[in-house]
Amino acid sequence: MANFQGHALPGSFFLIVGLWWSVKYPLKYFHQKGKKSQLVHYYQRLEIIEAAIRTLFSVIGILAEQFVPDGPHIHLYHENHWIKLMNWQHSTMYLFFAISGITDMLTYLVTHVPLGVDRLVMAVAAFSEGFLFYHHVHNRPPLDQYIHSLLLCAVFGGALSIFLEVILRDNIVLELFRTSLVILQGTWFWQIGFVLFPPSGAPAWDQQDHANIMFITMCFCWHYAAALCIVAVNYSLVYCLLPRLKRHGGEIIGIQKLKSDHTCQKALLSGSDEE
Repeated sequence: MANFQGHALPGSFFLIVGLWWSVKYPLKYFHQKGKKSQLVHYYQRLEIIEAAIRTLFSVIGILAEQFVPDGPHIHLYHENHWIKLMNWQHSTMYLFFAISGITDMLTYLVTHVPLGVDRLVMAVAAFSEGFLFYHHVHNRPPLDQYIHSLLLCAVFGGALSIFLEVILRDNIVLELFRTSLVILQGTWFWQIGFVLFPPSGAPAWDQQDHANIMFITMCFCWHYAAALCIVAVNYSLVYCLLPRLKRHGGEIIGIQKLKSDHTCQKALLSGSDEE
């Protein structure tokens, strides 16, 4: 969708996934540190649920692109004209992310799927997104082309990082790097929407002004700095709060065990009194 909503929708999806990953991967890292045999089943279930949600997001994106009032409604070609190719490109992007989500689910549900296929398909989905956006803005105003080209830095960087995870699986540094780039994509989609399609009747940006391009370059760096801060803060919060939660959970288990032991002792004593 060539409007503000068409950029806010994928931006929201990327932000939700990125924020979740910024909590999930530190949790998984600290849980598995020195205890790799524990909580495996729990995290497998979590991965399946996450993959299902990502697939749902992608399906929602495809339906939104196709069936908005001015959308193509599954029509690609009519009377010697292509119909709404921009919507079709966005739908294709969502399609590859849906395939990635389905592959993730199959990886944990089917034992015969080779380890690493999920990351490989996710890397292909990210590369397809970048490939589509590279050919998305030809013959458009300079600012429009430039702001989309900055998005490609995050997209192709993420694709490379995910591809490395095929070989270096469960590498916390690569996972957090990927997370920061996904958050960056989310915030940058929103930024593109505000720049190209200002909501609430705000004045449009001059797309020929070089000063705007200079500002957008700085703004992109600020977005990534914010993404890194989010990842660092969530990592630190998990590091600080997880031991307390473990300690609190251990105390509850200990109290329950003491109560259980006390109940057993009372039952034994009452049984001996009856004898």
